[in-house]
Amino acid sequence: MITLDGKVVVITGAGRGQGAAEALLCAEAGARVVVTDVREEEGRTVAAGLGGQGLFVRHDVADAASWAGVVKAAVEAFGTVSALVNNAALWRTAHVERQTAEDFEALLRVNLLGPFHGIQAVAPVLREAGGGSIVNISSTAGLVGIPGHAAYGSTKFALRGLTRSAALDLARDRIRVNSVHPGAIDTPMVAASVAGRDWSHVPLGRMGRPEEVGELVRFLCSDASSYLTGAEFTVDGGMTAR
Repeated sequence: MITLDGKVVVITGAGRGQGAAEALLCAEAGARVVVTDVREEEGRTVAAGLGGQGLFVRHDVADAASWAGVVKAAVEAFGTVSALVNNAALWRTAHVERQTAEDFEALLRVNLLGPFHGIQAVAPVLREAGGGSIVNISSTAGLVGIPGHAAYGSTKFALRGLTRSAALDLARDRIRVNSVHPGAIDTPMVAASVAGRDWSHVPLGRMGRPEEVGELVRFLCSDASSYLTGAEFTVDGGMTAR
């Protein structure tokens, strides 16, 4: 059984969907969880549902100063940070010729600059604690090309590179950095755009559930994954196995 007793996990974009599932699963394993999101009402609801194990902090992941506030709040409330899950993301699709520079930049700021700021913000606290775990939520769009995903896929491919390099930079401090690559997951971010779609092309024949990503994230935040760093884990029902 995976345990996170005594650990403090910061999860970005945890106000709904996959992030909310990750927060609940980590709390069930004994962690105290810092729920961050720009959606204040939803984030507070998730944190409240965790009882004394939850804390909500409003957070713009693209802003370094906002990250400093998250780490300060976590340390003040729970004493330290043990793990960071860079879950917050934007998903916008368009043919490469119709993708606007404004959308591309927005995706870069949230999906790539956000995790970069997060790693820099939490690394000193993790180092002081004797090590810890950083989990970057990428995508199968960061593993293979997908039509309409020139901008989004670019950010997720880049997040793989950030993960691998950071894993090497931080290994001597016993800070592990890994990436998770979900496929089609039934979350509010994607549900409306895929309503009624046939999933027979997926080897397992269906969309994934947020909890199925959350279980892996919980494992990577735990000491059970203590010899894993710089690795990539796919949760896609077999799509990229072809």
